[in-house]
Amino acid sequence: MVQPAVNRRKRLLAADMDSTMIKVECIDELADFAGLKAEVAAVTEQAMRGELDFEAALDARVALLRGLDAGLIDRCREERVELMPGARTLVRTMRAHGAYCLLVSGGFTRFAEPVAVAIGFDAVASNRLVIEDGRLSGTVEKPIVGAEAKKAAMLAAAEARGIGTEAILAVGDGANDIPMIEAAGLGIAYRAKPAVAVAADARIEANDLTALLYAQGYLRSEWVEA
Repeated sequence: MVQPAVNRRKRLLAADMDSTMIKVECIDELADFAGLKAEVAAVTEQAMRGELDFEAALDARVALLRGLDAGLIDRCREERVELMPGARTLVRTMRAHGAYCLLVSGGFTRFAEPVAVAIGFDAVASNRLVIEDGRLSGTVEKPIVGAEAKKAAMLAAAEARGIGTEAILAVGDGANDIPMIEAAGLGIAYRAKPAVAVAADARIEANDLTALLYAQGYLRSEWVEA
């Protein structure tokens, strides 16, 4: 990956969560507790490939979870969510060198907020499941954090800190990450769907997330190990 020396080290990181900062798609794992994983995962795959409208697909998948005990969200997170290798080192190293790190997810706050804390992000933008009487209502609070909302959250965070787009690093794997990847100074497709790989400045297929530190010119001795 050839890059200019100017602005090589980015001042803002905008990162997707599911299948990027963590190894799973949370909605698929949650659906497993309702016996609907195969059905929901098929729709997730289509949405991430850009074959379905993300927001409509999210509404449809969440509707299938209506009546699920909300307590299963925390159980699912504890049992199924595993951080992607290199996630902590990437975020903590960038923050140690002055970067602002934003987790921006089309997934759910009950997953995203604990994940953000575990990894070390400054802030998180994600969707909220509506819960009524301790059970999922089958709906998501509006507006949905979809593709354009992800991009908007990234740009708002940059503007608030006087950071130009050339100093932003965005990373994701699904079609709903394309707008923010295209808007960032360095957009990375991480083990991504084909359409995302085409849209990105570069893609990572095999290495872990510390590859993004090498891309920014960080020396191994500068890493903040998790």
